[in-house]
Amino acid sequence: MSAPIIGITTRTAPVSEGGLNSVMVQQSYTNAILNAGGVPVLIPSDVPESGWKVLFERLDGILFSGGGDIATEYFNGEPHPAVYGIEANRDEIELGLARFSAENQKPFLGICRGLQVVNVALGGTLYTHIPDQLPKALVHEFPGADGVPARTALAHPVRIEEGSRISQIFAEPILNVNSLHHQGVKDVAPGLKAVAYAPDGLVEALELPDHPFGIAVQWHPEWLTDQAAVRRLFKAFVDAASGAE
Repeated sequence: MSAPIIGITTRTAPVSEGGLNSVMVQQSYTNAILNAGGVPVLIPSDVPESGWKVLFERLDGILFSGGGDIATEYFNGEPHPAVYGIEANRDEIELGLARFSAENQKPFLGICRGLQVVNVALGGTLYTHIPDQLPKALVHEFPGADGVPARTALAHPVRIEEGSRISQIFAEPILNVNSLHHQGVKDVAPGLKAVAYAPDGLVEALELPDHPFGIAVQWHPEWLTDQAAVRRLFKAFVDAASGAE
């Protein structure tokens, strides 16, 4: 059986020298897919609808990566000065791909912004700035501590719901995770199920029931692959994309 092809969403960013735009995604995403047995392919953030629909048919799975915020117009969100990194083309592509993935049983994994994309695509809403809108919220934009960079620093525990798909994958009721976001799920979309929570009650993972693999997490597992539970998540995703699950 050939390795499954996993599309990874990207962002557009200017290169510092010359101001040239680049299609970008951190290598941690591609490494996680490669190490799990998949073949990563980047999805440019400015592909027209006709193009991403062609890609969709040829991909075995889609990873919705992290990045800037989703435009509030898509979920009737409260405006806030902390909103940043809006990319109109990326929003359109990712929201469309998420709906198609849900409707057409295409395995997908959402990470950080990717969880928010899945929730908004299917009709959910977001806090546009957690510190101002979620009472007694934890610090979810964790800066790191004791010389450990934010991306690998363990910010808080996450409680996994018993009986969920991810509880079977992680095989651990509590995970310690990193945290690099200022937005999060407010209202869970119809059809999705919240399956993990931070100590302040914020939703940390979503699943799409009766789907080959429809999972999204709010933290960044691609930076925590030293954890066996995290490696199992990427392996389960790649296996589902290959039809092995």
